[in-house]
Amino acid sequence: MRYLRSLAVAAALATASSFSAPAQAGHHGDAVFAGVAGFAVGTLFGNAMAQPRYYAAPVYVAPPPPVIYQPTPVYYAPSPWSPEWYAYCARKYGSFDAGSGTFLGYDGYRHTCI
Repeated sequence: MRYLRSLAVAAALATASSFSAPAQAGHHGDAVFAGVAGFAVGTLFGNAMAQPRYYAAPVYVAPPPPVIYQPTPVYYAPSPWSPEWYAYCARKYGSFDAGSGTFLGYDGYRHTCI
């Protein structure tokens, strides 16, 4: 059933090419050869066009995440037990005890000011 159209096209080409030139004496074999050649070419072309085509589905590959280089943040902290450190901890923590260098945390324990 699939080749019926290609056979019909090949037969039409063979018939058209065999009757295209008038048969002269001694050249009748040329018309037969042209008809057979047209039939063969039409059959091959028709079968090639009638084959199903399979296409592979595209495969999506996600690009890798971008690499972001950020500089390491620099924090200034005064050196411990210096006058700047005492002032820093007193500003930051209201419960800072300058005698021990600790503050009272929300958990109820004393922590060293860092």
